[in-house]
Amino acid sequence: MKVYIFKRLATIIPMSLLVVSVTWGLIRIAPGNFYLSEKKLPAAIEQNIKKKYGLESSLVEQYLMMLGNMTCRVSDSGDSEGAGLKIAIGSRTLRCFDFGYSLKYEGQSVNEILSRHLPYSAVIGVLAFLIALVGGVSLGAVAATRKDSRVDRYLMSLSMIGISVPTFVLAPVLVLVFSFGLYWLPPARWGGMEHLVLPVLSLSAVYLAYIARLTRTGLIEVLKSDYIRTARAKGLSEARVVVGHALKAGILPVVSFSGPAIAGLLAGSVVIERIFAIPGLGNIFVQSVLNRDEPLTLGIVAFVSIVILVCNLVVDIVYALIDPRIRFGER
Repeated sequence: MKVYIFKRLATIIPMSLLVVSVTWGLIRIAPGNFYLSEKKLPAAIEQNIKKKYGLESSLVEQYLMMLGNMTCRVSDSGDSEGAGLKIAIGSRTLRCFDFGYSLKYEGQSVNEILSRHLPYSAVIGVLAFLIALVGGVSLGAVAATRKDSRVDRYLMSLSMIGISVPTFVLAPVLVLVFSFGLYWLPPARWGGMEHLVLPVLSLSAVYLAYIARLTRTGLIEVLKSDYIRTARAKGLSEARVVVGHALKAGILPVVSFSGPAIAGLLAGSVVIERIFAIPGLGNIFVQSVLNRDEPLTLGIVAFVSIVILVCNLVVDIVYALIDPRIRFGER
């Protein structure tokens, strides 16, 4: 397992570089650039902008410069250039993921912008996932133990509605009901705990529905196993059979689903953040694309790709912990 984890960790940087390289190529293929406006700039000003941001160099030179900024290198601690991840090593500094400064937000580094907007998305994402996990597993377990009953059909119908209704439809409906109808909760902005209720509920609904269906499917198969029949023959209660024996193996599909789900939630939901005016990572990512802010776009893409790779690795480790039959890296 240790060898497997080390190999997976070693692939994170190359895979992130590949994703960022493809993104960089797509940005360069797209027409236009960040300094274009309705009024054409004078040739002298345009030339100065290109010189300032290194756009006079060839595409190959610009690409190699971008890769050089992403890779880790050691520099003097007193070196003030660069704005990436910095780790002190004695009198020197290990500098990684230096995407430089934003083209739109002058004087602000990409890492500063990420650190400022990430907490908003992280808080909403973690709360939404916890609600979806607890609620989805609970509802799925109830439906599985009452297979083909009225309760099962009712819960699965609700879950299908949760999957089918888009977030951009559910969120405004919740705002209309609880903010403009009942006046219980604020409709938007970031503030106290009451401001989190509607965004978290809107974001968690679809994940809760998916987890409920995955839990039901996994538990139904496990409840047919011989060791479950043995546990029931010993006189154990149904609740103890499900929670103590069946649930551990039944939630394996949920574990697989959780990796990409957590990564997506941490990266921010564009729809939720736009509807509720939350300055999260998803919102700033859309703005960076619209502004053709290349350094900021590449920084967010690199962060999201790393989060996805790490979450998938964690999912594999949890798989092995839950099911002892799984042995990664062993023949």
